[in-house]
Amino acid sequence: MSFETGHVGLNVTDLGTSRDFYRQVFRFEVLGESGQDERRYVFLGQDGRLVLTLWQQSEGRFPAERPGLHHLSFQVPGIDEVRDAEATLREIGATLFHDGVVPHGEGASSGGIFFADPDGIRLEIYAPSGADVAPAPTSGAPTCGFF
Repeated sequence: MSFETGHVGLNVTDLGTSRDFYRQVFRFEVLGESGQDERRYVFLGQDGRLVLTLWQQSEGRFPAERPGLHHLSFQVPGIDEVRDAEATLREIGATLFHDGVVPHGEGASSGGIFFADPDGIRLEIYAPSGADVAPAPTSGAPTCGFF
């Protein structure tokens, strides 16, 4: 039996704010949406493929110190795409955890940017190569940028 990740579903506090954030940063398209009071959601994807569902059914901010999601990571083909996403994040005033692209470990070529969405959910956009020009955020390897 073989498995691969399908889509990811996230609870959000404000569907409009989160929809706009994920569309701006990830360039996702809206595949479906419901504005019904008790069932507010949006399906986001790329090239017609569902990637992320957002459900407005929570309050407050995501508690990273509790069991559950550590972070959600998205891979892009190259470091230029990572830098484009970083520029968008800076334009919209998102919370970045490091100043720019960082490698996954000292001397590692893979790496990216680490940031939070409007609800505090920790996210990463990384490339498999091209990040080895910066120091790693911690001296030990591997790291994900949130330690």
